[in-house]
Amino acid sequence: MIPGPNGIYIMTRSATQGYRAGLVSALGVETGTLVHIAFAVLGVSTLVAASPVAFNILKLAGAGYLLYLAVRTVLRPSELDFSGKASPLPLSRVFRDGVVVNVLNPKVALFFLAFLPQFVTAGAGTAGARAQMMVLGAVFFGLAFALDAGYAVAGGAARRWLSRRSASARRYSYAIGGIYLTLATYAVAA
Repeated sequence: MIPGPNGIYIMTRSATQGYRAGLVSALGVETGTLVHIAFAVLGVSTLVAASPVAFNILKLAGAGYLLYLAVRTVLRPSELDFSGKASPLPLSRVFRDGVVVNVLNPKVALFFLAFLPQFVTAGAGTAGARAQMMVLGAVFFGLAFALDAGYAVAGGAARRWLSRRSASARRYSYAIGGIYLTLATYAVAA
């Protein structure tokens, strides 16, 4: 229930642009989940996990993207206007950023690599195992989207609360940028 990079991204988008942007970002994040599910079903996640070089490239790319979000947040505090007066990011970009945040998270790939095969019926054969993994992935997608929608609602509620506070967007940008920077550092260290 504690939000990671995906949840923080969703809550930030929802807090700065409203519930709709939060839900679009949640849909983007979970579209990234579908990519990871497909990679697990097709065996790509196994290749990434087996190759330290590929895993580290993915990990560094994910940390780099979180660093990019941190810098962008600090350099563009106007994007954190909780009053709704600033021009919002296009929803297509909100969606795309959500996909990228999730796809570049190697821990999600490892999760599906470790999680899905445990629940596949032994002796199901390749086609049967893939079908079972896709069904399990779809169930996970639905549950994760529901949780992410909760993050969007929480971010929208925070928007109302934050809009009544006198803190500047600059101060908020430092706080949120610091969270992204912390997550990037954690991604590299873990």
